[in-house]
Amino acid sequence: MPKANPTRKTKATRETGGRKKKDPNAPKRGLSAYMFFANDNRDKVREENPGISFGQVGKMLGEKWKSLSDKERKPYEDKAAADKKRYEDEKAAYKAGEAEEDEESS
Repeated sequence: MPKANPTRKTKATRETGGRKKKDPNAPKRGLSAYMFFANDNRDKVREENPGISFGQVGKMLGEKWKSLSDKERKPYEDKAAADKKRYEDEKAAYKAGEAEEDEESS
């Protein structure tokens, strides 16, 4: 008897779409310290290494990030903390607005 393939979609998941649709009005998640660093330095890496592939840019950014001292990382970590706070505030407001809509539609 063949074993069931756990990665195979069942009829139920195919019919329902499988995953919950993401609300386009939901707030965007906060960026990490690394993402702020990468956004600031991506163009510089490309200028220093013309013709470099997308994957290589990511590798170089990762290496630069790892080599930063705590003092050099601090501004990016501060930005990430501020962005996390922004996300949490927007998420709370979004959830509150969503709850109000549910009450009105009932």
